[in-house]
Amino acid sequence: MPKRVLVIGGSYFCGRVFVEEALKMPGAEIHVFNRGNLPLRMDGVTEHVGDRELAGQVRAAIPAADWDAVVDFCAYTPVHVETLLDNLRGTVRQYLLVSTTTVYRKAARLPVDENAPILDGPQPELGEYADYGYQKCLAEQAAHRTCERLGIALTVLRPAIVYGYYNYAPRETYFFDRLRNREPIVVPEPDTSVFNFVWVVDMAHLIWQCIGEPRAFGETFNLASGEPVSYARIVHVLGEITGKAVETQPLPAAEIARRNLPLPFPLDEDLVYDGAKIDRLFDFAHTPFRTGLRETLKYYLTVKRREAAAGGAR
Repeated sequence: MPKRVLVIGGSYFCGRVFVEEALKMPGAEIHVFNRGNLPLRMDGVTEHVGDRELAGQVRAAIPAADWDAVVDFCAYTPVHVETLLDNLRGTVRQYLLVSTTTVYRKAARLPVDENAPILDGPQPELGEYADYGYQKCLAEQAAHRTCERLGIALTVLRPAIVYGYYNYAPRETYFFDRLRNREPIVVPEPDTSVFNFVWVVDMAHLIWQCIGEPRAFGETFNLASGEPVSYARIVHVLGEITGKAVETQPLPAAEIARRNLPLPFPLDEDLVYDGAKIDRLFDFAHTPFRTGLRETLKYYLTVKRREAAAGGAR
């Protein structure tokens, strides 16, 4: 069945991969609305340029249409949600808000499922990111209020740590850069923290399956693979992928902090989320971590080769 989908964001990382995967679906009509800083220029994608924070630009740039779904990758505050939904012309059947597992309070029991308590205020211990999770909580609450008022079905998606193509956050690239530069990979000692990920392509497919699915209306879902990951596991998988021994430099967490080393994942905290609810709904099997990391490394090396070639051509 054809689906007319409006993507808010769509130029970077998760949004871009979603657009690429959606274009493979039969009958998909994809529209993207963002500031136009990184045009997609993809066949099959209609791009609309404007600032989501400005009501007039939302009304002017996005055409009146019968939208099967609006998938929002970049709503970080309640105002973002309200300004968008209150100024879209035409009709919207379903609003899919991409939130985050950062909305959850620190949990004593793992894995954290969708019924766990969420934040009731900022997290000063996170420094510049103190407001991020709490603002996402408020954005979710605004989505519930606004969708109920406008008669729009709401689906909230809370991805765990996302990795994969186009990732601009220094997560997997922390490991890739050191491999490429033949530098040892600093890992915490003891290596006790466990976390779980979602590959960006799996995330895109799960979001797509929610579109137009009545069983997803009014629901909140974690997006997370059940496969546990640690620093040691990442290093082991990289060794399998490359067929080479990966040199590590174990350091105590206190020494890592003293040196201000930018390790991308927790050193002494478990972040494990339960994504079984949506996996059961769609009988979804996540891509094994080894496969996802291999494909991500291949993409990374391709980009580095292009950058080197472009630098040499100057």
